[in-house]
Amino acid sequence: MLDFKENFIDKFTRYTAINTKSDHESNTVPTTKTQLELANLLVKELSQIGAKDVNIDEFGYVTALIPANIEKKVPVIGFLAHMDTSPDASGENVKTQIHKNYGGDDIVISKDLNIILSPKDSPELLNYKGDDIITASGDTLLGGDDKAGIAVIMCVTEHLIKNPDIKHGDIKIAFTIDEEVGKGVDNFDVKKFGADYGYTLDGGLMGEIDNESFNADSCLIEIEGKSYHPGAAKGLLVNALRVASDIISNWDENKLPETTEDRQGFICFMDGKGTIEKAEIKGIIRDHDIKKLEEHKTDLKNVVADVQKKYPKAKIKLTISEQYRNMRDVLDKPENKAVMDNLYKALEKNNIEPKLQAIRGGTDGSRLSFMGLPTPNIFCGPSNLHGKYEWLSVNTSNSACNVMLDLIKVWAE
Repeated sequence: MLDFKENFIDKFTRYTAINTKSDHESNTVPTTKTQLELANLLVKELSQIGAKDVNIDEFGYVTALIPANIEKKVPVIGFLAHMDTSPDASGENVKTQIHKNYGGDDIVISKDLNIILSPKDSPELLNYKGDDIITASGDTLLGGDDKAGIAVIMCVTEHLIKNPDIKHGDIKIAFTIDEEVGKGVDNFDVKKFGADYGYTLDGGLMGEIDNESFNADSCLIEIEGKSYHPGAAKGLLVNALRVASDIISNWDENKLPETTEDRQGFICFMDGKGTIEKAEIKGIIRDHDIKKLEEHKTDLKNVVADVQKKYPKAKIKLTISEQYRNMRDVLDKPENKAVMDNLYKALEKNNIEPKLQAIRGGTDGSRLSFMGLPTPNIFCGPSNLHGKYEWLSVNTSNSACNVMLDLIKVWAE
């Protein structure tokens, strides 16, 4: 196994120092201008190491090509990672810390802030004794999701270009925007990208492979009430906030994120705001099984209908919109079998046991798969994502580099 660690840490540290937090409320593309700062840096570095057709488009997507060095015609393979970090925690002024040769004890991320990473809360840490663990400094997220993936791709890209004796077909690289707010590939041109198959480097710990995602829809519930002076409101006032509260409280508590796990679906009411006259609720609907997703939607419509009967003078509008679908439906097609088969071969070459996961979420690959680019997700090292307790296994990131490199070789065989 080749040692990419020093190069990886250098790149990862520089990329995480740039605040690329995306914004749910923004209507710009990308949702935050700071993502373009990282995009422009990656364009510069890709050009410096000798990648071809390096480009940043009008939306902020960065793409590049590592041209084939074999005459044999083989599929064009794409590798993708997203540049934005989660809006759930601060990404401003991220300072990385390397905790060398982890011994199994608590990791003090910040003594002053009392941020302690403990195997009692994160038992998977104990699988990484002897590893170097990277964290932030206690007041920000780390940004391994997905700057670890970016650093892995950049390390392997640089290695391929410096070592032309490694035979490969055309390799396409893409760094996307706004994945964390569900807009990652809204404007991504799959046809122009030109890959036959793809892989996102946006996974977690050693061997974790995501070949199945949620089916996902969003819901918006808009409520119109009627406002009257509270002193003379009997029989007249219709409080939109109370109607909204009843909708939320009438949803089955066994079908919420906090009461479900594994392959169980849910509805999560994410945001709510309003006044007596107007209120709205935003939510997400999730299930791995498309039939069960439809059941959740029907159940929600029934809840809304029941509340409407209770408040006949209110106006309630429910809008459900498709977000993405389970990528396994695409990956399991016979014509796409090689995507996973070749990944298994690359893992075997590195003595890594694949840990297939039906992720309780989605990746850019979920949508790309249905846009014509079958795209499973590969591990790249981070854990405890989107918060101050996020950490990264350097050995896992190094293994991801080697798996990506061997995957490229396998596709050229």
